[in-house]
Amino acid sequence: MAVLSVRNLHKSWGETQVVRDIGFETREGEFIALLGPSGCGKSTTLRLIAGLEQADSGSVHLGGRDITLLPSSKRGVSMVFQSYALFPHLDVRDNITFGLSVRGESRKAQAGKLARVASLLGLEKLLDRRPSQLSGGQQQRVALGRALIAEAPVCLLDEPLSNLDAKLRAEMRAEIRALQQRLGITMIFVTHDQTEAMSMADRVALLKDGRIAQFDTPEALYARPASTFVAGFVGQPPMNIVTVADLGAQAAHLPPGLLVGLRPEEITLAETGLPGRVRAVEYFGADSILSVEIGGPVLHLRMQGRPATGKGAAVHLAWPEGALHLFDPETGLRAASAPAHSRSTLHPA
Repeated sequence: MAVLSVRNLHKSWGETQVVRDIGFETREGEFIALLGPSGCGKSTTLRLIAGLEQADSGSVHLGGRDITLLPSSKRGVSMVFQSYALFPHLDVRDNITFGLSVRGESRKAQAGKLARVASLLGLEKLLDRRPSQLSGGQQQRVALGRALIAEAPVCLLDEPLSNLDAKLRAEMRAEIRALQQRLGITMIFVTHDQTEAMSMADRVALLKDGRIAQFDTPEALYARPASTFVAGFVGQPPMNIVTVADLGAQAAHLPPGLLVGLRPEEITLAETGLPGRVRAVEYFGADSILSVEIGGPVLHLRMQGRPATGKGAAVHLAWPEGALHLFDPETGLRAASAPAHSRSTLHPA
């Protein structure tokens, strides 16, 4: 049985539909990421699950129990907010145990739970400090501790790392994932950062305009995107999307009128293949991104190190068989794969 079941949630603000028919289920101990651009409805979806907003229609079930109409305090979920929402006049100890105090738990019970959570998060030496005396990472740990001490089966996190610098975000990604796996709790993590979603989650729900564009493993989102939107959102840089005609003779075997997707990592420079001219080279140390014009459109390819080829150079591009992704130009949805008998001609021997 699913730990959390979200069924056909709808939410509008006036005439604006923010969440449209959102539905998914989580398994026990699973890490789910709600990913998408700003305004796609991911934070609203989280707030509907938490009971901070009321859905226009649809339902939320936790452990088989319908919690749709229950207040947030009765739902059995905990939440970490983007702003951390710490009380500035309370020390770390009282911030973490605040919810337990409100529910009337004894001081002895609070102390036992606090000791466990503080140990898990490395906060033992910070319990007497106020939030203003903490770094961003420490504040994030306190907010997480306040959620974990509730011992709820589901923990909701609304972009909790967005206020941290890049180095600390990377560290906290690893810490949160390790903590979630150690505790075996179900986490739902909202983010606009695909690196966070792809590196942390067991499954990712990618949202667009209030709907789920694809709900799948990170591997499936990358390898078999369900639409041009997914293909263009996942990947750094994202998948190249061109027409069959743009690839000329290299795609003569494909049905005309389709859109073709190529991952930058799949394209290589070769002696023969699709002709083009380098328009830009971005060097990042471990790898480089080349922008190659192929008559009109530009293909981006990613290669290791610094290429010997520079701006303005004439090049040929090739890719391995099976690298092409086909999409319907009208709907943007994934179409059939490239015919196997002709794909091998796309890569030079």
